[in-house]
Amino acid sequence: MLSYRKPAPGPGLELTDTPAPGDPGPDEVLVSVQAVGICGSDLHVLEWDGGYEFMVPHLPVTLGHEFAGIVARTGEGVSHVSAGDRVTVWPSSPCGVCQACRDGVAQNCSDKRTLGLYTDGAFAPQVLCRANGAFPLPADLDFEIGALTEPLCVGHRAVAVGGVGQGDRVLVLGPGTIGQAIAIFARDAGAAAVAVAGYDDRARLQACADLGFTTTYDLAQEGDRAAMERDFSGADVIFEATGRAVSVTDGLSLLRTEGVLVMTGIHSRNVTFAPTDFVRRKLQIRGSHGSRKSDWEAVIAKLRADGPSLRPMITHRLGLHDIASGFDLARQRVASKVMVFPQDTGPEQEADR
Repeated sequence: MLSYRKPAPGPGLELTDTPAPGDPGPDEVLVSVQAVGICGSDLHVLEWDGGYEFMVPHLPVTLGHEFAGIVARTGEGVSHVSAGDRVTVWPSSPCGVCQACRDGVAQNCSDKRTLGLYTDGAFAPQVLCRANGAFPLPADLDFEIGALTEPLCVGHRAVAVGGVGQGDRVLVLGPGTIGQAIAIFARDAGAAAVAVAGYDDRARLQACADLGFTTTYDLAQEGDRAAMERDFSGADVIFEATGRAVSVTDGLSLLRTEGVLVMTGIHSRNVTFAPTDFVRRKLQIRGSHGSRKSDWEAVIAKLRADGPSLRPMITHRLGLHDIASGFDLARQRVASKVMVFPQDTGPEQEADR
């Protein structure tokens, strides 16, 4: 089968033929992948940025971890899903034996394995998954919307980490899929004002506007930077979703006293800030990474109630054979979410929206 893989350390990915997965073992499911999104972390792996050296012992590996599909076969002991069910999959597999797993917080597992990074992922027609990571999707939900579940869960968790509440003023630095998800759930949490800022990021800022966020800033424009500093100086919670150091320093400078900065970006370089000012203003920096089971349950409930409203997050649709051009679109920031259809039937022929 055709798969998009990281063959070896260093920049680059390759589209190549690989053997199809075998039958699922105990507590496993084989999923026919219907839609899979290109994630920012996939771009980091393509470019071989710092922070992904952990992948080296597992290469070559097929990428792709934001996906939805149909259960093709189930292994022994699997009862909560059956062949033919529509599912999305939590890609992280906890070890089950470390202290975090024993304490019941498997999301903090010190030895977890993630589909598309440690084991073969969903940039392929089929993927083998742990069964307890498979979450049933509503029967009438489009697969491309279902494939947004994983990044939406990351955003949902970040908003919980930030403690966003009724009446808060929230600024999101970074208009990509995670930034969009954060903005959506900050709004749902009752924030009085939610704004999103990017830098020379027209397509993704437009996606934010199409999602109903009327206040966006393009920081490549001097007037927009001044407006952001005027409008959101003294913000209650600011989210960094860029992986760029300047967003951390910008965020800290705009927070109110005792405000909270939540970092969600993956940084290839160290960040510096003025610690004395940080202490005197009693600021907080919190890190948010990944998600919990409760996030998956909450996000799927939202998709069931209002999934189609999230379609503006997706701007481009491609077949697996054309995935390299999808990565180019994402790298050049001329797309928001690029959705790939590994079965190469129908959706990839749609005009970009």
